[in-house]
Amino acid sequence: MHDLLMIDGLQYSNWNEEIFRQMQSGGLSAVHATIAYHENARETLSRIGEWNRRFETWPELIRPVREAADIRLAHQEGRVGIFFGFQNCSPIEDDISLVEVFRQLGVLIMQLTYNNQSLLASGCYESEDSGISRFGRQVISEMNRVGMLIDMSHSAERSTLQAIELSSRPVIVSHANPSSFHAAKRNKSNAVLRGIAESGGLLGFSTYPFHLKGASGCTLEAFCDMVATTADLMGVEHIGIGTDLCQQQPLGVLEWMRNGRWSKDKDYGEGSKDNASWPSPLQWFRDSRDFPVIARGLQARGFAEDEVRNIMGLNWLRLLESATTAQH
Repeated sequence: MHDLLMIDGLQYSNWNEEIFRQMQSGGLSAVHATIAYHENARETLSRIGEWNRRFETWPELIRPVREAADIRLAHQEGRVGIFFGFQNCSPIEDDISLVEVFRQLGVLIMQLTYNNQSLLASGCYESEDSGISRFGRQVISEMNRVGMLIDMSHSAERSTLQAIELSSRPVIVSHANPSSFHAAKRNKSNAVLRGIAESGGLLGFSTYPFHLKGASGCTLEAFCDMVATTADLMGVEHIGIGTDLCQQQPLGVLEWMRNGRWSKDKDYGEGSKDNASWPSPLQWFRDSRDFPVIARGLQARGFAEDEVRNIMGLNWLRLLESATTAQH
């Protein structure tokens, strides 16, 4: 398909020129880049500073996305727009005023939790899901006000459903799959998927092998079947791609994601030592250059051209345009 505008709803790679060229070669117009897992406010400011240096070093490849309109500019320019997100609420610490500060610095998305209990909500690995906290209710309201998308990718079920109920604006799951397809703790129930759609939000399908049936052996056909089944449940306007690509990252980064500063023992996520390292990539999706493979797979599965365009990027773009503006 000619001039496809494609958006990846989540990556966290060891950013360098090679990876940016792969994104450009794959036809990506924008990527949601994680800039924090367990970082505090000061550390997160340094991550933003690192991105500023990348924009300065490779202006022909990447550009910052401060507002959703910048994605359309990136597409016209043939560059890759980078928009920032947090996979945890740790950067705001215990200060609600930092929500607006980080939105002003270009952070468009924040997860309320990363696997564990946070000050805002419960993560998907907790045995008890206490739901949204008092602080969490206030932060949801503030995120709605300043135009920062609420992401529940790593949150537990009750917390997610409560966030949807409390939020006056769409709630997203930027990178996960239906638990009916594969029963990972990180994947989402039909009740959550329906709630996300009813909020006006979006599910970004993950290509991370541990989120897929058959893991690294999952076929493109099985992936596209999953997308088709979910489109029937949620509506095709509420689905997109959020690959969760983590390229060229050392094992220490995986351990930082899982362990942060909260554990002296190695955390294996789902509880299996089989998950102690990075999984082997999918045969049909090794890096960003393979984005057109997904588009062709969806076409082969029977999606119409306009539906493929929406899933590959336009659903993300429309949501970002409508949900990341400040309320006055």
